[in-house]
Amino acid sequence: MSKTIGVGLVGYKFMGKSHSNAYRQVGHFFPDIPFTPELTALCGRDEGAVKQAAVDMGWKGYETDWRKLVSRKDIGLVDVSTPGDSHAEIAIAAASEGKHVFCEKPLANTLPEARAMAEAVKKNGVVGMVNFNYRRVPAVQLAKRLIQDGRIGRIYHWRAVYLQDWIMDPNFPLVWRLQKHLAGSGTLGDLGAHSIDLARMLVGEITEVTGLTETFIKKRPLLSGTTGGLGAAASAEYGEVTVDDAALFMTRFDNGAVGTFEVTRFANGRRNFNSFEINGSKGSIVFNLERMNELNVLFNDDAADATGFRNVLVTEGAHPYMNAWWPAGHIIGWEHTFTHGVRDILHGIADGVSPDPTFDDGVRCQAVLDAIEKSAGSKQWVSPEY
Repeated sequence: MSKTIGVGLVGYKFMGKSHSNAYRQVGHFFPDIPFTPELTALCGRDEGAVKQAAVDMGWKGYETDWRKLVSRKDIGLVDVSTPGDSHAEIAIAAASEGKHVFCEKPLANTLPEARAMAEAVKKNGVVGMVNFNYRRVPAVQLAKRLIQDGRIGRIYHWRAVYLQDWIMDPNFPLVWRLQKHLAGSGTLGDLGAHSIDLARMLVGEITEVTGLTETFIKKRPLLSGTTGGLGAAASAEYGEVTVDDAALFMTRFDNGAVGTFEVTRFANGRRNFNSFEINGSKGSIVFNLERMNELNVLFNDDAADATGFRNVLVTEGAHPYMNAWWPAGHIIGWEHTFTHGVRDILHGIADGVSPDPTFDDGVRCQAVLDAIEKSAGSKQWVSPEY
């Protein structure tokens, strides 16, 4: 029987639910984990709401002050699932208390904050991991292996789109994701960070960017309450939107490849369309999150009479993580990527090594986001400040 580790989770809404489910499930499906996570304390500012959430999601207790949570002796892993404006303060304090840190993406709201977080993890000798959960889709891991094995040859193109439509209604209220002082940026950091992280993992380091951002709805009703998930209720007063609604950018990679990215929350009919295509000298790879158990691949060395894109159902036990779940052909879902992340950070804690993506990866992603914002302002190519 594995040892236990107390977990303290800061944040109990959308991401808090996802993370809570992962902690509850991981031991049932990955019996090799070196620690069993104990759902020790959930943290939020609204005592009534967080107390009820703790009951609903299986937490032993709750706190209303994250400072108390990170100092508790019965907690060894602090999970930061709050808006970006508090990531740095909570993570740095947790690391200073000798706690390991699992942080939602993007790592911080600014590049200096991200650097300070990475330094705190190193200085205190704790494990730090960023939850770029799409890395842990088995089909994405298959894409990584095909690239590493040279199956598609030299990479020429990366092409990514991440499209949503949930804020298209101009009467949708001014939630925290639409305020720069809370979110850091808009669609760029919320969706673009995922695409940047995948591009870095699969293609290479980004050396130069040029881009534009646009805010379509400049003012929105103020928030009067939340309704679960990404839902919210509006008041009669209005406030200014201070982040981007859409971002488009081009990149150059250190291996000579070029990339294009489009991220928006104004793509009517697209609920969570996250897709990328990679074109190489020997083949191509296409992924679409809405069909996350599949990967489309093309290899030039196929027989001439059968050349073309093939659809691979990535549910065999030969693929990463899949042995833990169901028989071949029985698909997994979005929530499983969080379980995979929890599994990996528990192993990282046991090994004393931060799993990818590390806080250093988070810093590099933040540097790219920072460069895109600078480029959008200057209308010039900008190199990330790694």
